Amino acid sequence: MFAERNPMLHLRAIQREMPPLLRLAVPIVLGEVGWMSMNFVDIAMIGRVGPTALAAVSLGSAVFVVFAIVCEGLLLGTDSMISQSYGAGLLDDCLQTLWAGAQLALPLGLLCALAVAASASLLAPMGIAPEIVRQAIPFLYAMACGLPPLMGFVAMRVFLQGTHQVKVIAFAMLSANLINFAGNYALIYGHFGLPALGATGSGLSTALARLYMMLVLLAYMAWQNRRQHWRVMHYARQFYTRRIAKIFRLGAPAASQIVLEVGIFSASTLAAGRLGAVAVSGHQIALIMASLTFMVPLGIAQATSVRVGNAIGRRDAEAANISGWSGLALSASFMSCSAIVLWTFPLAIVHIFTYNPQVAQVGVSLLAIAAVFQFFDGVQVTAIGALRGSGNTRIAMITDFVGWWLVGLPLGTWLCFRMGWGVRGLWFGLSAGLISIGCVLAVAWRRRVQALRRELGAVPIGTAPSQL
Repeated sequence: MFAERNPMLHLRAIQREMPPLLRLAVPIVLGEVGWMSMNFVDIAMIGRVGPTALAAVSLGSAVFVVFAIVCEGLLLGTDSMISQSYGAGLLDDCLQTLWAGAQLALPLGLLCALAVAASASLLAPMGIAPEIVRQAIPFLYAMACGLPPLMGFVAMRVFLQGTHQVKVIAFAMLSANLINFAGNYALIYGHFGLPALGATGSGLSTALARLYMMLVLLAYMAWQNRRQHWRVMHYARQFYTRRIAKIFRLGAPAASQIVLEVGIFSASTLAAGRLGAVAVSGHQIALIMASLTFMVPLGIAQATSVRVGNAIGRRDAEAANISGWSGLALSASFMSCSAIVLWTFPLAIVHIFTYNPQVAQVGVSLLAIAAVFQFFDGVQVTAIGALRGSGNTRIAMITDFVGWWLVGLPLGTWLCFRMGWGVRGLWFGLSAGLISIGCVLAVAWRRRVQALRRELGAVPIGTAPSQL
């Protein structure tokens, strides 16, 4: 409507939206980079032990992350609820949703921790090499211990993001890297009088870092409770059955979408494991770099979700429209730059992890493929964030199912095993699925904006959005 009729007004509105979006996005991005850098450090440090230990951590992480994402994804139902309530000025409602999320998060964390430990027995029947399985099983046990505190952290993080208190999240995630690095140094290699535990030490260190992250947010929440007179404990007196049901309604599709996306890379890692330690090590190096660059648009997507939700809470469809497209433009710009870096310096990047010539050759070839899909990866995750902020979590789930599991994985496995392309075939297939997902979700956001205009009414786009 207004944006399409006058592109210059649309551009000026995006320029006005960028400062508040960046103020929210930058700390979230730093936090997400800090989150991912823990995995980056784990892979880099365990890579010095050897390809088998690296493959064990890679495969164990691929299994663990599926269960963790189920828990975390369900809590994303609180994302739009809190941001929309905050946009409407209803802080009490935000605090009640916080407690509903916590009442859901902790039992889920315990249940999924047990499931992670039980899943270790499934690795050998899947055809994974025995020497990899022997190291992956105790690694999974150690990682399971960190799942309950991780869920407590997520419940508080969603509340703080939705209420624009994001600096503490960045601090918690970035400082946790120091805990993780020290733990890895001591427990992987056996320093400070501790035994050298290899892959198991990496899992224990990560679990301790996640406990630390939860305690940081808990301390901040207690401080803010006294400072702002939130009366947080006042809202702990009841069980929020209806809110938990609403979180499930919104979170289940979001969790399914994330499981579909993360699960596809876990499945590809397990498929690569059938090709041997060299293939899975090169695959993991390329995956960790693609995941690291992905953290920036992921952070932008979370900020976009909050801005869209705030606008809808104010019943301002045009502000939601501008926030969504601003986030998409920001993510696409960054990922275009990251594509250039991955294409230009692949060998230098691989040498951060290993100097093994066989692993390096595989890693370099996969980074070239990763460079091709960077732009579309940024678009799809930010479109998902915008849609989630508007309360629509189903379209992303459906699109990911079709793009990843009906296009990407079948094509990738066919190229890998039937055509003999190896792990590069997997990545070609997954890239095709990702590109299709990015295109579909950009169109889906445009249609969602049109629906919001009908539901909330449209305001001329020349009107400045609120600077919440």
